[in-house]
Amino acid sequence: MTETMHAIGLMSGTSMDGIDVALVETDGKSLVRPVANFSRAYTSVQRQTIAKALVVARDVTDRTERPPVLAEVEALITQAHADAVTAFLAEQSISASSIDLIGFHGQTVLHRPDLGLTIQLGDGQALADATGIDVVFDMRAADMAAGGQGAPLAPVFHQALAQGVPGWPVAFLNVGGVANVTWIGRDGKLLAFDTGPGNALIDDFVRAHSNANQDEGGGFAQAGVVHDDALHDLLMSPYFAALPPKSLDRNTFDPSPVQNLSLHDGAATLTAFTAEAVARARNFFMESPGVWVVCGGGRHNAAIMCALAERMDGLVAPAEAFRLNGDMLEAQAFAYLAVRSVRGLPLSFPTTTGVEEPMCGGVVAAVRAR
Repeated sequence: MTETMHAIGLMSGTSMDGIDVALVETDGKSLVRPVANFSRAYTSVQRQTIAKALVVARDVTDRTERPPVLAEVEALITQAHADAVTAFLAEQSISASSIDLIGFHGQTVLHRPDLGLTIQLGDGQALADATGIDVVFDMRAADMAAGGQGAPLAPVFHQALAQGVPGWPVAFLNVGGVANVTWIGRDGKLLAFDTGPGNALIDDFVRAHSNANQDEGGGFAQAGVVHDDALHDLLMSPYFAALPPKSLDRNTFDPSPVQNLSLHDGAATLTAFTAEAVARARNFFMESPGVWVVCGGGRHNAAIMCALAERMDGLVAPAEAFRLNGDMLEAQAFAYLAVRSVRGLPLSFPTTTGVEEPMCGGVVAAVRAR
């Protein structure tokens, strides 16, 4: 029996909501035991600073480039994650010495697989030194260097969790800033890719048209009307016809078709866009899922969940229906992936990122002696 490890996963990803912290005991294979969770929201100042980095990052052509704004945000993000880990350990009365690893995703500010370019801001070595725990970070780079899309990386984790979900085939749908799906066949086969937009376009539109940061619960969308002409234009993106595996950046889609719509109608149309993009993903599955396990922030949006249910044949249910924590699955995944990384197990596969052969990844930053 493989010895288990205790790892913390940190996730902020493509959204600008904040940091999720998840402690997991795992062997990096089939055993996954969630232990404790913690979340810390970004402040409004932190969100504004990260938003500036998203704009600056569009012009970056080398993933190691750190123009002043990106350097500032990287330091801010690293400190914010260190503070979140410290607060989590204090709240749980856990000693840092009892944690084997941290899996550090970092803040995605650019993901351009067409250019072989992905940037997740976060200094792994600084985080290790600040927390006193070894850190595994930069988990997408090796896959992209080998010709893969660099995303999604959670499918092998979803495969481990699917053992407890009835109704195969099973699809894990994560609706974060971008939405991605993992299809798990009856024989354990994996297919994974980004389906299209998740919450990012809706959040951006709501912030531009109101004082809110997001469409809380889907209330704006539920009060609006879907504009079919705008939805049609949004769905004209060539991304939807491209064969998987495939991934995208949060800024891949041009939101101009909704720019002149009201707050409610724009939110409704962008919500329909997210759901219809997921529905179109079914064209690539060998068999339609019997169950859709929805995780990520999008599952709290009733308008998104209703739009998904209207378009799917199988059961659409939040992760909690299967005794999973839908808010923490991505953070848990990066704890799991950190353990796989240090044990030389693959993080990505030909049918999940398009890499030619199963690929390990991640960079280990060991705590430096003080």
